Amino acid sequence: MTTEELGRKYPIVMAEYDPRWPERYEEEARFLRSRFGPDVVRRVEHFGSTAVPGLASKPIIDVLVEVASFEAAERDVRPVLEAEGYVYIWRPQGGSDNSAGHILFVKGYGPDGYLDGVQRYHLHLAPGDDPIWERLLFRDWLRTHPDTAERYTDLKRRLADAHRHDREAYTAAKTGFIADVMEQARAASWPSR
Repeated sequence: MTTEELGRKYPIVMAEYDPRWPERYEEEARFLRSRFGPDVVRRVEHFGSTAVPGLASKPIIDVLVEVASFEAAERDVRPVLEAEGYVYIWRPQGGSDNSAGHILFVKGYGPDGYLDGVQRYHLHLAPGDDPIWERLLFRDWLRTHPDTAERYTDLKRRLADAHRHDREAYTAAKTGFIADVMEQARAASWPSR
């Protein structure tokens, strides 16, 4: 499927903050912990915009899952999640976090568009030393800096309007803002790291 086809089927839709998002995350975290032991799923975190109180977002619960290795995730996690209706995607290296790549499972998407009345989830799986974990700095900065969170909401709304059917352009247009915030967050946390 081309990027254009993906954009038409799954447009970028922003939603006001929903106080049920943390509950939805907790449901998913409980499910993961109940299906996999701590040797398989070592850590589970709610991240992305739905993890920041008050922040408008695409209504997708992003969950960051620490696994021992990509091989272990492929062997132990993939078959279970696919049997539960998740779709497996390998996310290649790169992006704003310069990660080595990670495993992504999505739920709430049908072949012709979003499934009605179903919470959408993105489960991002990576070992604990992968750079993707630094994304928690961005989440934590937005949680403690409401002025920055408000500017981010404004930016996302403008970009969602401009790039409704082009997720790659939407994501790329946020990169500068995210990089600036990450630089501030790293500088502020440097003495304690």
